[in-house]
Amino acid sequence: MQKIIQHIKGDRAIWAIVALLALFSFLPVYSASSNLAYLYGKSTFGLLLKHAIHLVLGFVVLYSVHKIPYHYFKGLSLIGLPLVVLLLVFTLAKGTTIGGANASRWIQVPFVGVSFQTSTLASVVLMVYVARYLAKIKDKVISFKESVLPLWLPVFVVLALILPANFSTAAIIFSMVLVLTFLGGYPLKYLGIVLGSGLLVLTMFVLTAKAFPDSFPNRVETWISRVENFANGEDTEEDYQIERAKMAIASGELTGLGPGKSEQKNFLPQSSSDFIFAIIVEELGLLFGAIPILFLYLLLLFRLIVVVNKSDSFFGKLVVAGVGLPIIFQALINMAVAVELFPVTGQTLPLVSSGGTSIWMTCLAFGLILSVSAKNKTKEEVKNKKEKNPLDVLSEVI
Repeated sequence: MQKIIQHIKGDRAIWAIVALLALFSFLPVYSASSNLAYLYGKSTFGLLLKHAIHLVLGFVVLYSVHKIPYHYFKGLSLIGLPLVVLLLVFTLAKGTTIGGANASRWIQVPFVGVSFQTSTLASVVLMVYVARYLAKIKDKVISFKESVLPLWLPVFVVLALILPANFSTAAIIFSMVLVLTFLGGYPLKYLGIVLGSGLLVLTMFVLTAKAFPDSFPNRVETWISRVENFANGEDTEEDYQIERAKMAIASGELTGLGPGKSEQKNFLPQSSSDFIFAIIVEELGLLFGAIPILFLYLLLLFRLIVVVNKSDSFFGKLVVAGVGLPIIFQALINMAVAVELFPVTGQTLPLVSSGGTSIWMTCLAFGLILSVSAKNKTKEEVKNKKEKNPLDVLSEVI
């Protein structure tokens, strides 16, 4: 165990939180998977084993990435962005449905039979690219016109390719880009122009989709109706999931029904992914389920702030904020959907929900964060060695 610990670098608290979330996920995934096993004639143990393999591969990604000096990702983001755009184009044209979800979000990886959601990779690559640009223009006075091509054109191209099939992910990415550019010192008056332009483009897209429904994926009608029904408070067939989720949370009360004793997992279509938080609360209650999960994500947010403050590289600070904040935001949205504070979005609970792509890309993001943190630790150790008392050095020699 000591040898393993010696090989991991970076913030130990983040390592611990990631490991705790991953270990905790086995119980709710195993419990919630019984419904999928019944519906599709699969083994519950097989689904749990699949989740375990996804986590193992995710930690391999995390470990590998955190060993790479984070400044290398400046150049990798330039190479990765065009590749991501090509993948998104291919996904929009040839994408498939997974688990009955009517959206062109996934592509099948040849020869291995694995489905991959390209928008999650696009989110990480785009955030690193934006962080690179903001670090490049730090302390420079630029006009909005100068930033359109290198910054906002790639952002809007990526969003335009994600939006038709995945509105919630596109909205989260756009929001996080705005937050990151704000943190990076991009002028507020220019951000206002970008926000206004984004809302205008979205409005035109919605109106066009309604005027020519046959020209757009039918997923567009789905998320438009979700937002409209949520705003109007109307009951539709899609409210079935929310109602079942609220029933699960209400029946969980303070201490829950007990591990594996969820009843609503048999009725929620996405009980092991989108609505896993409701199953956790139903089985473990508010005290042992909801509060500990929320605490871990908030503790993770605190550790991200610590890593940002310790980094002496502006690019490092922005990378941590750019890939870390979306994870926290996604977790909060997933929990908010379960209690009907948000309309149904299809966002998973990071590292807890089942789903290979979500786990792998979350681990990729944590790898980047820990790479920055590892660099901070190295510099602290060097500084401490320089500041050692001469008597301490003499005692070590003796």
